[in-house]
Amino acid sequence: QVTLVESGGGVVDNGGYLRLTCQTFGRTIRFGTVGWFRQGSGKEREFVASVRWVDGVTEYADSAKDRFICNRNNYEGLVYLQMYDLTPEDTAIYYCARTEPGGSEYIYWGPGTQVTVSS
Repeated sequence: QVTLVESGGGVVDNGGYLRLTCQTFGRTIRFGTVGWFRQGSGKEREFVASVRWVDGVTEYADSAKDRFICNRNNYEGLVYLQMYDLTPEDTAIYYCARTEPGGSEYIYWGPGTQVTVSS
């Protein structure tokens, strides 16, 4: 069984910074892809960023480019989402998710962490 837990959410002022962390418990998956998604109030869930475990290659949504950094700590098995220059439009519940090695479907999901950016 694989369990994901996000941490690091909170309330931050407009233009502020937060770092989210995704930790995996249970069966260790050192490969596959870890993605970050978010869902704002009344909105659909959307992709934010991802990192491929084997080589660290990242992808970003247009809204995250130049402001967010997704990276992994290979030794500790953690994945981070560093978010700079936050705006109220970034307010959402942020989720991390993982694929199986070689897979493209996000199978394992965390419960989410709330990020609130005050104007």
